[in-house]
Amino acid sequence: MADKQLFRARREFVARVSSDVVVQLLDDLLEDGVINDGENEAVIKKNSCTADKARHLIDTVRMKGPKASGKLISRLSERDPNLCELLNLAPPESPAPAAKLPQQETTAVSPVLVPCTERFKRALLEKEANSIYVPKPKGQRRRLALLINNVQFDHPPLLRRGAERDKENMEKLLNGLDYTVDEHSNLSAQDIDEAVKKFSQREEHSQSDSAFVVIMSHGKRDVICGVHYNPNEPEKDLFSIDNIFRHLNNQNCPALRDKPKVIVIQACRGDESGSMWACDSVPNPSGLEDDGMRMLPKERDFICLMSCTPDTKSYRSPETGTLFIQKLVETINTHAHKDHIVELFRKVMKQFKDSKWQMPSGDRWTLINNFYLFPGQ
Repeated sequence: MADKQLFRARREFVARVSSDVVVQLLDDLLEDGVINDGENEAVIKKNSCTADKARHLIDTVRMKGPKASGKLISRLSERDPNLCELLNLAPPESPAPAAKLPQQETTAVSPVLVPCTERFKRALLEKEANSIYVPKPKGQRRRLALLINNVQFDHPPLLRRGAERDKENMEKLLNGLDYTVDEHSNLSAQDIDEAVKKFSQREEHSQSDSAFVVIMSHGKRDVICGVHYNPNEPEKDLFSIDNIFRHLNNQNCPALRDKPKVIVIQACRGDESGSMWACDSVPNPSGLEDDGMRMLPKERDFICLMSCTPDTKSYRSPETGTLFIQKLVETINTHAHKDHIVELFRKVMKQFKDSKWQMPSGDRWTLINNFYLFPGQ
């Protein structure tokens, strides 16, 4: 019986279902007549977090009996087949349609990193060794990532509620990709600069094949706000994003020469207005390499993705964190086992193509090869 299946899977459903899937299920079940407008509104308005909404939804449908429960299972199998399989929920059988219309291929969002297969990695290295950054063997490398997250500011209205979730999600993702995370919280602009500079001098980079730098804070165009920033003194405590590239370039960080350096910036870049959610901004020449004497560009092998375009804002949910980091983590979890970093970032941007609020922006991309993360390898 479908209602008994739901009861058995209730705890895991509440813990694992994503906010997007809950919203989609509500629309589906309203369209199917399983719930009415009042029940739909109750789930949304009476519950602040995703888990509470999921619990309210599954209990409402389960109490309506096997037929309604079967509808929920069927809709879940369409929206998130991976979760449906994980919960061991079997959609009720239905007659096969006379003709099946072609459907656009979709991939369910994965809450965890999908591992890359050894076969895929080996085939790629054999066929495209000259066009990809070749990773070091897992047991012989020491990958590092720098993660800076400013949450609490001297000016209380700038508190970034929900930003802790971004830190947790990014740290989990980076650890899953085999990076040791150097994590910092609530830094001034000077401290951010020192943290990036010290990170660039870490000896482990010589044994690594890549690096990540993730900085999350308030911001304005081309700068990130330190925790002493105050809108009444708008030119104080600002860290220039240029400094990230300067500290990690070929001249100042030779240990990362010829290795991909991924920069992720979650911060506003201006004050153009938006709506909904909580906003992440305040309202109102070449070097020489000694050993071979070959000329190198100072700045190369970088890729940077910023949460929004110049002069615009980023948006954050106080419960679930920023939209940008949520989509970035989901995309890498789901697609990194087969896509290189440029394609991953393109897929992140594509998810915002109809957004009224923000559009992530690539900046200073100088990768000369494709960079695959090869999760699990």
